[in-house]
Amino acid sequence: MNSMNSTNATSGNDELEAAVSRLWREHEQAPFPAGLRGAERADIDLVLLDADIAGCVSSWLSCGGSLDDRRRSVLHRRITDLDQILPVLGAADNAPYRQRLYRLSRLVSGADPRPAK
Repeated sequence: MNSMNSTNATSGNDELEAAVSRLWREHEQAPFPAGLRGAERADIDLVLLDADIAGCVSSWLSCGGSLDDRRRSVLHRRITDLDQILPVLGAADNAPYRQRLYRLSRLVSGADPRPAK
């Protein structure tokens, strides 16, 4: 029974990595919204927010689904930032781009059972 549980856990991790990989490819192919370059919402620089999350997701994928302590902390901080700005984004702010970034960050952070420091 133990081997079955570990097989199911591995299968779940593989499925999660595949889902994150698909969403990541979609995100990489989407251009950064031109109207958001240099923009801030709720005092959060959107280019830096995007870059920080992208770096964490990319590292997570490169490291087989785990993050080091520093990146995990950055990701959790940036999810908090996304929680603040998503409600204030308008149609001109390309909310679908941000929502995809949010989904990526939540998938990756939820996959890492270690709490942020």
